Amino acid sequence: MRCRMIFTTFCALALTGAAPAKPRRIVSLNTCADQYVLALADPAQIAALSPYGHDPELSAAVGRARAFRTLKRPAEEVLAIRPDLLIGFPSGGSVVGAPPGEWRTLGLASADSYAMILTQIRQVAAAVGHPERGEAMIARMNRDLAAQPPPKRRGVAAYYQRRGYMTGTGTLVDDLMQRVGLINLARRLGKPALSQLSLEEMIAARPDWLIVESGSEKVVDQGTEMLHHPILRAIPRIRVPQAWTVCGGPAYVEAARGIAAQLDGAAHKGTARVNAAPRH
Repeated sequence: MRCRMIFTTFCALALTGAAPAKPRRIVSLNTCADQYVLALADPAQIAALSPYGHDPELSAAVGRARAFRTLKRPAEEVLAIRPDLLIGFPSGGSVVGAPPGEWRTLGLASADSYAMILTQIRQVAAAVGHPERGEAMIARMNRDLAAQPPPKRRGVAAYYQRRGYMTGTGTLVDDLMQRVGLINLARRLGKPALSQLSLEEMIAARPDWLIVESGSEKVVDQGTEMLHHPILRAIPRIRVPQAWTVCGGPAYVEAARGIAAQLDGAAHKGTARVNAAPRH
């Protein structure tokens, strides 16, 4: 039955031979793919965005995304839309049931570095039929990052999340820290991409900064309450919107700027906050 059709893993789109026609009905299947599609495709090409496309906590392009439909029941709706290009992959996979060649697909793994973001920009730009837009976006991002002066303050930072989870090596956050001259505490401690560090261990490690998600100031459960323990009050905080780091994409530049701005602000008058919407 169509209503029971589920998703299986997408394979990457192979752009070989003659260039395919520009897709007219593009569907994005996750918030990371949303960013690329909104930045690189024509509005008229976009048939639907991911289920969380309108969520400001997860979408760094929510301002643009609100103009477009989002999927509520992806398996059913994708079959009804009959897109000619599917981009991204949802939890658990991709649409089955369509005849071979019914539509093209482009799978995007989670970007864990700036270099990977640039690769994905080129892949998506080619898939949507606007490779020149991809090159223009890359040029802007490279220019903006090159124009960013090194922060006046640096040091060791821990990206600390609810329940004591810390983002470690081989991640986009780790890549961002290195770009702005910070040392990732998780890297120093030899931690993997995701690990837990108790409050006692955090204090013993003595980081210069805690990087936390914007909005974590509000205690909603025991997991977020941990971030407000008095033992952490002496560690200055850098606040970054989750939507800027949950996915690779154009928001990478905003995240780098935001962290650098707060480091510079702390050099003069204590920690600052950067919660402005990304400019892209």
